[in-house]
Amino acid sequence: MRRYLQAGIVGLASLGAVTQPQAAIIGTCTINIQTNGTLSPNPTINVFGSTQAGGSAASVSVTTSSLLCSILNLLDCYGLSAPAPVNFLSAPSGGDASVTFASTYTVDSVTYGGSTITRVSNGTRIIPVNLTATKSTGIFPAGTYQAQVVFRCE
Repeated sequence: MRRYLQAGIVGLASLGAVTQPQAAIIGTCTINIQTNGTLSPNPTINVFGSTQAGGSAASVSVTTSSLLCSILNLLDCYGLSAPAPVNFLSAPSGGDASVTFASTYTVDSVTYGGSTITRVSNGTRIIPVNLTATKSTGIFPAGTYQAQVVFRCE
């Protein structure tokens, strides 16, 4: 029996959002979803994860641009993060009970915990995002699950 969920990723505010970072930095940060991820169960069905066999990471394209950062040659103009959700968007009855979530994302070949803010300079990056849901007691009931990681650029 295969259980799955898609880990959709949404930019801060909306898809492809253009957000204003810190007040002193005038510029844009655009987030576009490249692919949704798929979470697959482990053999004992108490973990769903995009890094499990059959799972796949979601990915986003992030483009940061600030004239001030270019002029001053700043390396840390924008902060990226992808905090884990606190529950599923949808799950069968009992699917959300005793579940903890963890997310990671990779920037320039370095993997960070989802809540870690990573400073980046101007440019475009394709960023994979992984999600894991772990049930501390019992197993995940059969059904369809959906979760969403909100990718942030500030």
